[in-house]
Amino acid sequence: MNKFSNRKYDLEERTAKFAENIIEVCKKAEKNTVATPIIGQLVRSGTSIGANYCEANGASSKKDFKNKIYICKKEAKETKYWLRMLAKATDSLKEECRQLWQEAQELTLIFSKIAVNTKS
Repeated sequence: MNKFSNRKYDLEERTAKFAENIIEVCKKAEKNTVATPIIGQLVRSGTSIGANYCEANGASSKKDFKNKIYICKKEAKETKYWLRMLAKATDSLKEECRQLWQEAQELTLIFSKIAVNTKS
């Protein structure tokens, strides 16, 4: 059973929890010349998903909302990349990175669907 099994359908909460889990895995990672820059990138992309979703919910127009949703999708895809790199750089975190990658994939699909279904 993975740590995302009891998800609420509150996307703000889900993205915040995802960001917290990204922070936790990054705190566990060994700090060295390879992992440190990856960790920084991962924290930035992984935490910005929820921040941009909160901004989308406060958007001033449908166009602004759709733009913020596209940013959420882009950040989720970038997060998948950095999770893959962290898994390669830190063998002990491979399984946690795999689970987080799966959640980032689900978020990517959710934001893709929201973007497609949002009329400008």
